[in-house]
Amino acid sequence: MPSNEERMLATGIYIISFFTAFIGPLIIWLMKKDESSFIDYHGREYFNFFISYSVYALISFILMIVLVGFVLFWILGIAALIFTVIGAVKAFSGEQYRIPFIFRLL
Repeated sequence: MPSNEERMLATGIYIISFFTAFIGPLIIWLMKKDESSFIDYHGREYFNFFISYSVYALISFILMIVLVGFVLFWILGIAALIFTVIGAVKAFSGEQYRIPFIFRLL
């Protein structure tokens, strides 16, 4: 079981992403990834999520030409919100959570 500090920082990666999508989580992850495998796991998971959903958003934006992208963009936004909240809850409870539909690049 990860320590309370590790759980709070891993949760912070997800929560701070609502305010700064890239910089805040990156700072937490880079400062603590060598000290904790739990924080490293959640940091990698979040950035894989961020990269994947950025690609999905770009595709949705391109598909707005055919009007399908408007629906996909809303679905994508709702899914991103839900998966971020679930990731924060799982990190706080000390569990490792694999976000669905993401590319495992990191």
